Amino acid sequence: MLHQIHSSQILPITIQEAWDFLSSPANLKTITPDYMGFHILSGFQPGDKMYEGMIIEYTVKPVLGIPLHWVTEITHVKELEYFVDEQRFGPYALWHHKHFLKEVDGGVEMIDLIHYK
Repeated sequence: MLHQIHSSQILPITIQEAWDFLSSPANLKTITPDYMGFHILSGFQPGDKMYEGMIIEYTVKPVLGIPLHWVTEITHVKELEYFVDEQRFGPYALWHHKHFLKEVDGGVEMIDLIHYK
């Protein structure tokens, strides 16, 4: 069965600031809860920005500290608007995560749409 998560939040920053932060793989650890034990193994150098075809390999410990190996590919990027990551290897049969940014009064709306199985 296919599941979906949809979330949205308003960030009181410019769209450029939001994009600069979210499009840097170095910030993945910053936005992942500490209890998840997120650690990037390979796939980027400090200062790199996401690009279509980028492969990121990492471990995450979502349950009882048990490490899971996960590999995602950035499949679509449209600067200042969205990017998509898809699991290539990991705990899910399917993981498709769309990240959207939209300018709104007071800042930027960040929308996440995840389909998983």
